[in-house]
Amino acid sequence: MNNFPKVTLEQWRMFQAVVEHGGYAQAAEALNKSQSTINYGVKKLQVLLGTEVLQVKGRKAKLTAEGEVLLRRAKLLLDDASSIEKLAETLGKGEEPVVRLAVEVIFPNEILLPCLNEFSLLCPNTRVELLETVLSGTEEILLAGGADIVIAARVPMGFLGEPIFNMEFIAVTHPEHPLQHLGRKVTVQDLRLHRQLVVRDSGVQRKWDAGWLGTEQRWTVSNMTTSINAVCEGLGFAWFPKPIIEKQLQGGVLKPLPLEEGGTRSVELYLVYADKDTAGVAAKTLAELILGATDRLL
Repeated sequence: MNNFPKVTLEQWRMFQAVVEHGGYAQAAEALNKSQSTINYGVKKLQVLLGTEVLQVKGRKAKLTAEGEVLLRRAKLLLDDASSIEKLAETLGKGEEPVVRLAVEVIFPNEILLPCLNEFSLLCPNTRVELLETVLSGTEEILLAGGADIVIAARVPMGFLGEPIFNMEFIAVTHPEHPLQHLGRKVTVQDLRLHRQLVVRDSGVQRKWDAGWLGTEQRWTVSNMTTSINAVCEGLGFAWFPKPIIEKQLQGGVLKPLPLEEGGTRSVELYLVYADKDTAGVAAKTLAELILGATDRLL
């Protein structure tokens, strides 16, 4: 005879909600249930498990040591259940109504926009939500379930990514910037005496730094176009993706810095599914278009 306690997924959800939202009343609001339902569900869970998972201290419910262990397992169980539900929904519906794509701002529009145009012809009934992100912001959206596909400079732990593009960054200034007229190679010490333009990480939880950030005279902006325009106006130096500033280089408003070392660097970009098994027809179509476009560049 199987004596395993028959705890339901809904009871595990209630338990998780009480912990994550800090109390029974908050969990009831988050799950759109009555507080008495939440109280009963968690109480029943504890009876079935034969152990106390929560203790109420003041107005807050605190995890017991046993509850902490069980919550970790419950999260895995609920994530699996959610994936199965999404898979069933995808299989039942076919082409999904919306695809959410998060893209590092350094990925060239010259590649992305033709892919989106072709996608609109193949999947005319599917909307696209395009999120432009920087550094940890891309990972945060992926981990929070806010995107179906991402183009990222780093593959988060627990995910698999397909390398699609190697982006070359070059250090540049306006041609009349003082760093261009030293009569010799530019050193790190020279850079420290001038203003650097950088683009802010769009993440909220954890901020990443990338590249050289050795000057105190640093301006941080939230938009790469603003940063490029500032450097074109002679307001400082910066490292930019070479494909994105090709017109400015050809037009003579930006010029590569003759650095002693580190004038160029490269960043590998990856295409990552939030969950390929549950991805819909439209998401997979868009991913294949991006993979095809970048394959042709190799």
